[in-house]
Amino acid sequence: MRVFGLAGWSGSGKTTLMCRLIPALVGRGHRVSTIKHAHHAFDVDQPGKDSYEHRAAGATEVLIGSAARFALMHELRGAPEPELGDLLARMAPVDFVLIEGFKRTHHPKLEVYRSVVGKPPLWPSDEAVVAVASDETQPDCPRPVLALDDIEAIADLIEARAVDPATLLR
Repeated sequence: MRVFGLAGWSGSGKTTLMCRLIPALVGRGHRVSTIKHAHHAFDVDQPGKDSYEHRAAGATEVLIGSAARFALMHELRGAPEPELGDLLARMAPVDFVLIEGFKRTHHPKLEVYRSVVGKPPLWPSDEAVVAVASDETQPDCPRPVLALDDIEAIADLIEARAVDPATLLR
């Protein structure tokens, strides 16, 4: 299992790029999973559903399963937010785990940058940014700059630069 991230400010196009990269890598014969960092309190469950009621009653974990999929919900109940390594340890083995977000975590990542978002680029202060994908030129960037819509080149980069998660433990 190897990991590689997409990082950038909200509205930069990370999710759109991720949704184009997954089928490109799967089409190359790779098994792909993802981890998405949520910046806000989120819930995948709904009031009135049995699984929601189990959690509301105090269950720490609720695993809901069917013939099509299963989902594990783990309530932190005041415990610290899990680190990326903790989340990676829960993943089933695949060829690549693509990480969306976690821009402050040290792992190889592609910065998705669009100046229209109005935020500064991450690459000047983040050595883990190995390349930038943008819809405009980045003349001052010392790292490779790829066109945001060049999915094949970005997939090539991921294949070449993804790392074993054990190397992230520092």
